[in-house]
Amino acid sequence: MLPRDNGHEEPVIRDNRKIDPETGLPREPDAAQETAARPEAPAAGPAADGELAIQLAERTADLQRLQAEYVNYRKRVERDRAAVREQAVAGALTELLPVLDDIGRARDHGELTGGFAKVAESLEATLTKLGLTAYGQKGDPFDPTIHEALMHSYSEDVSEASAVEVFQLGYRMGERVLRPARVAVAEPAEPQEPAPGGQGETEDES
Repeated sequence: MLPRDNGHEEPVIRDNRKIDPETGLPREPDAAQETAARPEAPAAGPAADGELAIQLAERTADLQRLQAEYVNYRKRVERDRAAVREQAVAGALTELLPVLDDIGRARDHGELTGGFAKVAESLEATLTKLGLTAYGQKGDPFDPTIHEALMHSYSEDVSEASAVEVFQLGYRMGERVLRPARVAVAEPAEPQEPAPGGQGETEDES
């Protein structure tokens, strides 16, 4: 409102019509009115910057934690998958051990010839690729974790407990024992106790 000469304010009339009544054309918006109608953006200050930094750090920590959990989950799934596969292969190999025993007996008796020999060799090669290995030889040091002692004796020919006879080969897959080797075990001979009365030659009486 504008002041009058008598001290009273004179009302100011603003034409807010968007169409000019004289020309019939749309009016251009008044820059001053548009600026006044536009809400002021909040001024950014140190407090706002600090709050944004805190939120960014929290979101980054959340993402890092989720990524670590996902990596651990994948590793756990891979370990479980490998364990299931190993268990399945070990079970199948264990079922085939009697077949390998028959092949070994046939080879020892000279009966592994012709096409049967080729089939046996192919089977053994395939099982070897799956990680199956046989063990158990005469003279091997006795190990109760991989050997099963069926007989026990003492011998002067050994310096430690050893397998002196192998009755059945043992098999393992990697470090896993599928079947222990069945052996006869001999230990070093026990030292002879001195005879009562001492040792030494007796003198002839004259």
